[in-house]
Amino acid sequence: MSRRAVRVALIGTRFMGKAHSNAWSQAAHFFPGRPRPVLHVLCGRDRAHAEILAARWGWRHVETDWRRAVARDDVDLVDICTPNNLHAEPAAAALNAGKHVICEKPLARNAAECRAMLDAARRAKGRLNFVCFNYRRVPALALARRIVAEGRVGRVFHVRCVYLNSGSMNPNAPMRWRMQADIAGSGPNGDLNAHLVDAARFVAGLEISEVAAAAETFIKQRPVAGQPGKFGTVTVEDAVIMLARFHGGALGTFEASRFGRGRRNFHGLEINGEKGALRFEFEDMNRLKFFDATLPQRLQGWTDILVTEPGHPYAGAFWPPGHILGYEHTFINICADVLEAIGKGPRACARLQPDFADAFKVQRVLDAALKAARSRKWEKTGC
Repeated sequence: MSRRAVRVALIGTRFMGKAHSNAWSQAAHFFPGRPRPVLHVLCGRDRAHAEILAARWGWRHVETDWRRAVARDDVDLVDICTPNNLHAEPAAAALNAGKHVICEKPLARNAAECRAMLDAARRAKGRLNFVCFNYRRVPALALARRIVAEGRVGRVFHVRCVYLNSGSMNPNAPMRWRMQADIAGSGPNGDLNAHLVDAARFVAGLEISEVAAAAETFIKQRPVAGQPGKFGTVTVEDAVIMLARFHGGALGTFEASRFGRGRRNFHGLEINGEKGALRFEFEDMNRLKFFDATLPQRLQGWTDILVTEPGHPYAGAFWPPGHILGYEHTFINICADVLEAIGKGPRACARLQPDFADAFKVQRVLDAALKAARSRKWEKTGC
């Protein structure tokens, strides 16, 4: 196998397994000159389903036990797309075996589990560790980060974030793993709010110091699939609303819910600063709104930036200006960045973000939010 090839083992065959399979298969087409990804091993507990996915996307081998996949000598990188309770052990095993590791978010079910994964990553010198907060790779959000870093917004006063879907509103919908704390860790706090917290840190460049929160489980009992008349207890929240204080004095609001009637996958961010403001909504992901308060008042107003120019982050790798990108491109961009870091060596791998250290900080905020919801007091995050 050429040194310019990275042999990937993907663990997980459902929603994220499909998204990551597509990304690995496309990355080299749009980002040439980087190590070439080889779709080498697909791992899933359901062999029949895994073999269908492998044939569709071009994976060379199928495993049904993640331990075998991680231990293979012909694997360079392990990509983890499993439910949350199956992140920590495979990640640590892969790092200990000398593999690069990327993992879906949230990195773990709680901060203690995250910390153990971070410790394993720090012991694995020269091995890449990366967390798939994919919205960082939306060109518009990457541009927003640049605008803030250039000082065009000035001091940040407000960070306002929301993530709503309506995926849990049917009370007769059966229990699933995302509703069970022992598997998921939490509900939309870890599933949706994790994206918001990471996006806020990424764009504003600020850490959250303390939070207050309210959480609620609206439907507390749900049918158990395949067992008529049997109901299970939902052990996670259905919605969480969080107030945040950032280092430097900025205030933040975060709302995450699976009961957002009328919303399918709506999320967005707005930042208000002394010299300007930014607004982004994922349903219009190719656009960024920018307000420049340094202009003469007669010229002030929200500028609508279509983020598809060659000079915009990632956009130049795909289509001519004005030809928009989609959800799947965020994962292609992730794979391209991962491959570039591996090609450049250990120092580049160590600089690639978001890594396990970023995810640990996010998880400390998420844990503090649920603690605050119980205590009804402001809670420190330790960040």
